Amino acid sequence: MSDRHISQHFETLAIHAGNTADPLTGAVVPPIYQVSTYKQDGVGGLRGGYEYSRSANPTRTALEENLAAVEGGRRGLAFASGLAAEDCLLRTLLSPGDHVVIPNDAYGGTFRLFAKVVSRWGVEWSVADSSDPAAVRAAITPKTKAVWVETPSNPLLGITDIAALAQVSRDAGARLVVDNTFATPYLQQPLALGADVVVHSLTKYMGGHSDVVGGALVVADEGLGEELAYHQNAMGAVAGPFDSWLVLRGIKTLPVRMDRHSENAAKVADMLTRHARVTRVLYPGLPDHPGHEVAAKQMRSYGGMVSFRVEGGEEAAVEVCNRAKVFTLGESLGGVESLIEHPGRMTHASAAGSALEVPADLVRLSVGIENVDDLLADLQQALG
Repeated sequence: MSDRHISQHFETLAIHAGNTADPLTGAVVPPIYQVSTYKQDGVGGLRGGYEYSRSANPTRTALEENLAAVEGGRRGLAFASGLAAEDCLLRTLLSPGDHVVIPNDAYGGTFRLFAKVVSRWGVEWSVADSSDPAAVRAAITPKTKAVWVETPSNPLLGITDIAALAQVSRDAGARLVVDNTFATPYLQQPLALGADVVVHSLTKYMGGHSDVVGGALVVADEGLGEELAYHQNAMGAVAGPFDSWLVLRGIKTLPVRMDRHSENAAKVADMLTRHARVTRVLYPGLPDHPGHEVAAKQMRSYGGMVSFRVEGGEEAAVEVCNRAKVFTLGESLGGVESLIEHPGRMTHASAAGSALEVPADLVRLSVGIENVDDLLADLQQALG
């Protein structure tokens, strides 16, 4: 029986899927196979199918089995970064002349990949509000091969109805790609809602400790999984064994961490809604969030990311970031420690001047798992 079927409960899968005891010693944690090549038993006589660690490595295999299990997919693939995973996906799905619909609120690195890299080899893209299925349908052309969404989105915490967009994509003969980085598979299962591909930056919540960079693709279709695996090997941007081991370790505690992230973020969002200097709070757990009902339908809880806008414009937002003490000023997100950043000058600077440009008065929080009273006090002093 495959590890992915040892239980239907996420918490059990997160700990056990792919984490088979070492057959030599019985070690309950998979070893770090820090190796490039493998002794063959005669020409073509591979032990366990391993010949070269770009093609496959036992530690990475364990992670990929775990990823497939926790996302409810048929195949998981681990990469050196989230953008490496996205690049492999796009070069597998697309040919020159094809078209992709991308969201009007997306990670700056994803936008840069489309706008500055993929477009140079003849792939076209257009922007649509992914929270509006009709807008996405209107943006689709006969050349559209993929619809790309983030939900919750980065950094405006927009919510997309995955099931609705899956139907729109199927009607057009396109594949639906969902970046599940903010939600994680613990809070949201895009494949079960009809998505074709899930994308992750493993650097974030899946790793969870700000000590690893990685990316992943998980697919529902075995055939697409084989195509992606071919390109993964051919292009070579694979996750290393130690990085794979770190992410495997992180996923084991993902459920308890996400519960705490979500609990703290809800309290932070509530405090911010009542602060005189905050003009708007963006958090899908708030009843007045435009995507709240959809998020409640497709998510277990609302996650650890909160964005807000402040009176006084860009300089005031930057000053809030600079004054924070418990919240660390830094890019990235999803670690146990709380982070604060100014998207317009930091993570989303590449989107400046485009349809994806973020408000200059926006502050983004990655709410960690510290004592929430300390986080609230820090934000109150930073806001002044």
